[in-house]
Amino acid sequence: MPMRNANSLPEALYSADSVRAIDRYLIDQQGVDGFELMQAAARAAFRQLLRHWSAPESVLVLCGAGNNGGDGYLVAANAQRHGIPVRCIAIAPTGKLTGDALNALNRARAEGVPVDDVGELGEGGLESHLGSATLVVDAMLGTGVTGEPREPFSGVIRQVNGSGLPVLALDLPSGLDATTGSAAGEVIRASVTVTFIGAKAGLYTGVGAGVCGKVVFEALDTGHDISGSGRQPLARLQAWAQCKAQLPARRLDAHKGHFGHVLVVAGDRGFGGAGIMAAEAASRAGAGLVSLATRPEHVTAALTRCPSLMVHGLIHGSELPPLLAKADVVVCGPGMGKSAWGQQMLQQVEQSGLPRVLDADALNLMAGRVPVVSDSHVLTPHPGEAARLLGCDVADIEADRVSAARRLQTTLGGVVLLKGAGTVIASDSALPVIVPGGNPGLATGGMGDVLSGIAGALLAQLKEPRKATVMAAALHLAAADLAVQSFGYMGLTPTDVISTLPKVLRDAEQVNSGDDRETL
Repeated sequence: MPMRNANSLPEALYSADSVRAIDRYLIDQQGVDGFELMQAAARAAFRQLLRHWSAPESVLVLCGAGNNGGDGYLVAANAQRHGIPVRCIAIAPTGKLTGDALNALNRARAEGVPVDDVGELGEGGLESHLGSATLVVDAMLGTGVTGEPREPFSGVIRQVNGSGLPVLALDLPSGLDATTGSAAGEVIRASVTVTFIGAKAGLYTGVGAGVCGKVVFEALDTGHDISGSGRQPLARLQAWAQCKAQLPARRLDAHKGHFGHVLVVAGDRGFGGAGIMAAEAASRAGAGLVSLATRPEHVTAALTRCPSLMVHGLIHGSELPPLLAKADVVVCGPGMGKSAWGQQMLQQVEQSGLPRVLDADALNLMAGRVPVVSDSHVLTPHPGEAARLLGCDVADIEADRVSAARRLQTTLGGVVLLKGAGTVIASDSALPVIVPGGNPGLATGGMGDVLSGIAGALLAQLKEPRKATVMAAALHLAAADLAVQSFGYMGLTPTDVISTLPKVLRDAEQVNSGDDRETL
């Protein structure tokens, strides 16, 4: 197995079942000793403990019954050998341990680590131990556990979360579904999660994106190639760091016609800002020309905000075809409403056959009728819009975001970008992609309008829907993460993110500035 830098993002993301199968493959077919593999995981976790908390005053390790608990006992043994005060609390009775987990418990005890069963704690119980600890290591529930944690685990998770202590989670935070990123009940809120062998998809999307803290991947170099296990990834991880190198450099003799004409159709009465932000975002994301088709009363505001736009006030859908004839890509839906005006606009856009990004009210209108299935559209729903399109509840979408995105794509065609924590992108030609990044400042109206404009601009430039959509999601999140450094979470607005786009793109242009750069 090739060694990976623990600080780098993994590319392949696996389901919990696949990671367990890879683990068994290494042990049963490649001759890797299971206990040695457990020790390697514990050493890697302990290195991360020291990297993030160089001198913890007191470490409390909470251990379950399986291999995850075994990892915890061995982390404690490492801490004890390094002179760090440490104690283990067995949440699953030590008398039930077998195999490698039992060997790990015995190793910890041999090193002098105090081990107490949670059911036998004296006065003050677990709370007293939490009160004297400065760091908690979560080794309670591994990838083999699904569903809502039962007692005593659920109660312990509540106490740990209520303590305010930093938490290092081993493999995944207890209570999190490693495959889907959902949580049926209580879940540990970790500061750092160190995950082993194969990166789990659930760490990067849904609840997982909010509870894992910093995710560190440790491949554990065994000298064996895991491809022989026959297990394929569930998804791939792509952040802006990977995407920006694919942004084509621009020739010195380039002109606006090389970078596409984006037409934004958006902004019914009372929602003019949505169309303006989408159009400005398309301009800032590099489109050669940007037109905005909106209600007449929004024309002046649009030109005042962004005079480079070509703005057209339309009263009826019949006025749209001449504008469509000049466009390469259409962005349709932000603030468009569901009145006759919006319905006419969407109908004209769909009939044009142009590559298009459909967002917001375009998706809501699609959900209210027999939807058009097409390979020409990119759909960018948030979970509520996705639920309406699939005729289910939002909870069903969030229970398995990767599967939901794939169902949408299978039903409606094209490329689907499911917004939310851990953006998921599905197409029919490759594995789904999860795009990490973002921050709480994105939880405000108008951020999706900005994303749709970026997606339209990149689709116009790259001509490849899947590639453009992945890059748009990554660029949007990178810009938001940069903007929050200046504005903070609570004060972040969509226009702040738009204003940051040129700086993020400038850094990407520097990657492609050599003599051997790609040309159009």
